[in-house]
Amino acid sequence: MDDGQDALVAGRPATVQNSYSASSEYGRSSTDQRQRFALSWIAEPKPFHAEHRVLKDLLNDWKFSGVVTCGSGRPVNARILGDANRDGNSDNDRLPGYRRNSFTGPDYASTDMRISRQLPIGDRWRIEMLAESFNLFNRNNKRVDISDDGFTNTAAQFVALDKTVNNRTYPAYYSRLTSFLSPNNSYAPRQVQLAVRLLY
Repeated sequence: MDDGQDALVAGRPATVQNSYSASSEYGRSSTDQRQRFALSWIAEPKPFHAEHRVLKDLLNDWKFSGVVTCGSGRPVNARILGDANRDGNSDNDRLPGYRRNSFTGPDYASTDMRISRQLPIGDRWRIEMLAESFNLFNRNNKRVDISDDGFTNTAAQFVALDKTVNNRTYPAYYSRLTSFLSPNNSYAPRQVQLAVRLLY
């Protein structure tokens, strides 16, 4: 919990809604993630010995490694299109009645894996062959918009026009967006790369 980690990017207005009241900005930190799991592993099996020379040369000395990362959703700030608080800054308004980062975005899970093997060439030189995959299972890790200040999503639009409802005139109104908290982007899909390195 904090009262804002405004990145203060040069040339962009501040995202603090009320700089005169720290308590109104107090909420979940942009870096808050309640659950996170990371597992890295490496294995270099050598199942065959000298009595199986061909199998030993073909199947031994391969190195397998990977990283599994899972995490719960990150905080999302419910922003408003328009200048609802009429301070001349249309980048710092958020949904009335909710603190900063009151909502939670989609979770995340990804598995990366590498297979490699080194082959000697003479006494000093070696060739290493690599195959790597990022997001091996091609999980669709959805997310909402992310900025220098964390995740943000548009909850409504502030319309500064008169609106008449049941013969009563209101000076302005909010137009709620049905797409609020619907993922509009995603992290990278599965990527595979092959490489050969010369070691000396």
